[in-house]
Amino acid sequence: MKAVEIVQDPKIIAVLADPVRREIVRLTTLRPMTETQLAKKLALTKSSTAHHLKILRNAMLIKIEKTEVGKHGIVEKYYSPRSALFIEDWEKIPLNLKRYFLQGQMERLKGILSVIQLAREKRGEGIELTSEMLEELAEDMAKKIVVIAKRYEKQELSMNREMLHIKIYSETLEEIAREKKWQGILALKDTPRHTG
Repeated sequence: MKAVEIVQDPKIIAVLADPVRREIVRLTTLRPMTETQLAKKLALTKSSTAHHLKILRNAMLIKIEKTEVGKHGIVEKYYSPRSALFIEDWEKIPLNLKRYFLQGQMERLKGILSVIQLAREKRGEGIELTSEMLEELAEDMAKKIVVIAKRYEKQELSMNREMLHIKIYSETLEEIAREKKWQGILALKDTPRHTG
């Protein structure tokens, strides 16, 4: 399975905007799953699950990995994604969906910034960040993650999906932290203080 695919088609990006479909992609990366298994795991009806699978298949985001004859002689299809991670190109996301994707970036950043805040509190410091700054940082991350993810686009998956996502996200964060406007917020190490 490919490690990463950068999604540039606005129609495919719209397919991935649905949280149920994103979760189907995530679950089937862990192991190929049937419609019945997915419905149970997602607490959805089989018809609702079938609907989402059809959309994902039509978008060529998932494929039938294998088929097996199950109980009662019924052929079961096992689905898996064509890539472990789909990273949406920020510049190609339709305007009406940008808010959705930006919100996801902001939630991830809040988790990361919480860790940085805890580390700084031990030194008697903290983070000063406005809502506007968080939104700007999230947008910068959304743009930069595409650049970082391209490094993995031609590779086969060599680690679990979650570790790959963490690796790409941490490399992106490291690059962003080098930018002057974010150095003070994202630095974990002691930064030299100017006295004067």
